[in-house]
Amino acid sequence: MTGSEHVAQVRARKMADAFISQLVEQFYGAIRADEMLGPIFGAKVSDWPHHLARMKDFWASIMLESGRFSGNPMRKHTAIGGLDAEHFARWQSLWDVTLTRIAPNEEVANRFRDAARRIGESLLTGIQIERGGLAAISAKVLA
Repeated sequence: MTGSEHVAQVRARKMADAFISQLVEQFYGAIRADEMLGPIFGAKVSDWPHHLARMKDFWASIMLESGRFSGNPMRKHTAIGGLDAEHFARWQSLWDVTLTRIAPNEEVANRFRDAARRIGESLLTGIQIERGGLAAISAKVLA
């Protein structure tokens, strides 16, 4: 790799980190203000700066393969009683609105949208299995 290629790579990484930071900050601002999701997050998150830093690490790990995040999102979400498909749909909707507003281009927006959709579906499936076992998922597939 040439020096200029390395500089370009470092610059792109910094821009990606800056975008993730902005996305997380604005998205969770929308979450906190949301009538449905705000109270759920408000009850679970007592240290917002810490939570936002963890979410930035999470998204950097997902989108940039940074390895900055360690934790168990599934366990955290299954511990929250009452989460269902409606909550995840609202979460995705707020995520999509935030991306539409701030993503530098449609390709970036779509990559982040798709990743969030996969994560949300995985978490919802895990919650459904936790509550009803594999029968809950089988019933959903057969419906």
